[in-house]
Amino acid sequence: MRPVYLVDGARTPFLKARGVPGLFSASDLATQAGRALLLRQPFEPSDLSEVIIGCAAPAPDEVNIGRLTALRLGCGDKVPGFTVMRNCASGMQALDSAWLNIGLGRSDLVLAGGTDALSRAAVLFSDGMVQWLARWNAAKTPMQKAALLTRFKLRDLAPVIGLLKGLTDPTVGLSMGQTAEELACRFGISRQAMDAYAVESHRRALAAQAGDPHRVPLMDAQGKGQALDDGVRADAHVEKLATLRPVFDKPYGHITAGNSSQVTDGAALLLLASENALARWNLKPLARLVDGQWAALSPAIMGLGPVHAATPLLERHHLTLQELDTVEINEAFAAQVLACLAAWQDVAWCRQELGRDPLGAIDPARLNPYGGAIAVGHPVGASGARIVLEVLRALKEKGGRYGLASICIGGGQGGAMLIEALP
Repeated sequence: MRPVYLVDGARTPFLKARGVPGLFSASDLATQAGRALLLRQPFEPSDLSEVIIGCAAPAPDEVNIGRLTALRLGCGDKVPGFTVMRNCASGMQALDSAWLNIGLGRSDLVLAGGTDALSRAAVLFSDGMVQWLARWNAAKTPMQKAALLTRFKLRDLAPVIGLLKGLTDPTVGLSMGQTAEELACRFGISRQAMDAYAVESHRRALAAQAGDPHRVPLMDAQGKGQALDDGVRADAHVEKLATLRPVFDKPYGHITAGNSSQVTDGAALLLLASENALARWNLKPLARLVDGQWAALSPAIMGLGPVHAATPLLERHHLTLQELDTVEINEAFAAQVLACLAAWQDVAWCRQELGRDPLGAIDPARLNPYGGAIAVGHPVGASGARIVLEVLRALKEKGGRYGLASICIGGGQGGAMLIEALP
């Protein structure tokens, strides 16, 4: 494998879904992030080897959003573009695919990352309505159609929310929030601990907003700009969160809207390069993408995916949790992050599931130092790339050599990437 470098990155503000379709499609978001990123580079968009975009819920007219984004960015007809989907880690999968292609010598300069506009997730017809429409379309005579009208059922008009179906695992029949409840029960995580973690996520995100070097403003068709993540709350506090009712396990659960990630629209892209590309265009990389790891586990406890992915990655590079200078664990739920921290310190669990002694604790100051998805949101396709950008920022601002980005994945998987700052 040739070394692979992270040269630069950009992301849009993350915009909270508010019950109506957002102003921007997923390709709009990826294009605006990519445009800002490419405009500050010394090469032309057509010099890219390829464009790889992760997206979990592309619109029907944006199915291969990687190719569409490449064309919209002016890369020209000859720059390939493709789309990857690994649920919550789609953006990280795009980076992994770019890393492999550059490392193997197939590419030199790749634009990769993720995007999603979850506010525009599909609203579907019920199965009953689809069947009725199919029979209506097949009817040939007025009498046949009149007969169908008598069999029409109003209840079949009830919409099916595509996002809710996507957030439920079909093999175990649990929503993502219910899997977090499973972890809270297994590791004894209290509602108070979850809410306190959520408040800290908002506090850190709020403090970090002004200085984010990677966030670029969005501009709508009317010329109005959006510069900041609009889900971050200055008024978040434990007493207020304590009044929220459980969402996924009523009435006795602990997972609420306040200690869960937000449904959000956003994009995050990075530029990856080989040594040849660095020399050709005199690029100054931010860090080296050292390695990545994927893991799988039961969908019922998918939130522990970061532990299963990060542990073998660290072992392969002879690193401990304590030697990492910054760690990102995507905040799907406060309970899920706290469960990962508890699992790494649980003797019985580590020996049974990982076949080794516990890895110990992470310094809280080094974990998600700029807040996380509870505060800024979780556009599913983009989050895996966003947390890599956060690692880059922390390594530059806070110093240190190694950073880890990790994420849980609906369906029972985990992903992790190891990043090394350059001297």
